[in-house]
Order: sequence, then C-alpha cells, then structure tokens
Amino acid sequence: MTDQKLRLDRLLANMGYGSRKDIQALVKHGRITLDGHAVTEADMHVVAAPDLSARLRIAGEALDPPPGVIVMLHKPLGVTCSHKEAGPLVYDLLPLRWRARKPAISSVGRLDKETSGLLLMTDDGALLHRIIAPKSNVTKRYRATLARPLSGKEADVLASGTLMLDGETKPLLPVVMSIERDRDGETIVEVTLSEGRYHQVRRMFAALGNHVTALHRVAIGKLLLPPDLAAGKLRPLQDSELRAIFL
Repeated sequence: MTDQKLRLDRLLANMGYGSRKDIQALVKHGRITLDGHAVTEADMHVVAAPDLSARLRIAGEALDPPPGVIVMLHKPLGVTCSHKEAGPLVYDLLPLRWRARKPAISSVGRLDKETSGLLLMTDDGALLHRIIAPKSNVTKRYRATLARPLSGKEADVLASGTLMLDGETKPLLPVVMSIERDRDGETIVEVTLSEGRYHQVRRMFAALGNHVTALHRVAIGKLLLPPDLAAGKLRPLQDSELRAIFL
C-alpha cells in the first residue's frame, strides 16, 4: 500500500483508538507524542508509513501498525475464518482495538474449522488479491495425517495432474507429496498445492481412498509458520517475510 498522508485524528479513529472527539481529547491532555514531542493539533497531517509506529505514542504506548498491515496468525483448531458463522472466529483472536479498524482486517483465504496453521490477515485489499490470485502462483504447503497407510501410488497420481475430485469436471493441477512418516500405525505426509479448491486436501485424499484425520498448514510460498508462534498468537510480517510469500 502506498504511504498516505492523513489527518492524525482521522488516522487514529480509523485504527480503533476512538472517535475523533476522543483523539482531540488525548491531544488536549498531552497524551499523544510524535518524535518525543507532544502533539498540539489533532488535525495535523502525518504520513501513515511503517516507521510511524516507532515515532508516534498514544498514552505512552507505541502506535499499532498503521494501515497496510499484514500479520501471520497461527490459527488454532475450532475457529472459523468467516464473519457469518456461529462460534469462535479468527477475528476474535485480534487485539480488541484491531477489530474496529477501517478498512477492516480480513483473512487472506481461509482455513476450515478443523484445520490449523499459518493464516495471513491484512487490511490491504490489493495485497490480499495479489496473494490469492491464480496468476501469482503462490503455493501452500500442508501436513496431513491420514487414517490409513499409503498404497505407494499416491505421489505419482497427485503429481500427474489427472486426479478428479468428486463433483468436479476439471482435474487438479499437479500436487507435490512427500512422506514424513508411514510406519508404526502413523501416516503423515506433506503436500504442496498451487491452487486452493474447496477442502482440496481432504477431498483429494478421499479420492485416493484415504481419509485426513488432521490437517495443518505449514507454509505459504516460502513463508514458514515459525515454531515459536504459539496457536492463537499473531505478529506482523517483516519485509523479508512478505517477499518470501512470492518466491
């Protein structure tokens, strides 16, 4: 997103810090500082660049990431990526103030309720569409636990680009599969997809005569879910991590 020059009170109101009247009150009482100096005019213009978080403080706390933020979330099981479904939502995992932001933060694609792992969220519509656009060819890598041992032919069938899903008329694009474990009663594989059909991983193993008992997304492009990011936690992406999505 191109850095925008905005009125301070409008920017902070859109970031969930309160109404413009609330922002004006914070300014009046010296609660907002820029580069260490108290802001005296709520209608002053600032550039909503990434470094603004390091320069602007609200009641002594660093500013939340300005508009154009993209975060990674370790989505836990049992939450959905929809605003419309009942029960826990991924948006409930956002900091309270972030839920009031305008434009709103949205998930980049979806993981179903019973799938965990790496989920991206952003308020940058152009970036969201760039990531999910088929022409960007952003791959997704999943770890799947299967109910039954492999027959030995799965990797070749998935790589062939000929597998048809039930109810569809177009075969899947080639899928890369590697075996992580297939012994001692436990079968775990990793699959890398270049498209994102509805419940694709579960449906393609069903088409192969198996059943996915657990599913976890480990990567989007070359961006890996960090092992130290606990389920339910999120953090903004670094520039290098954003670039890794498109590698």
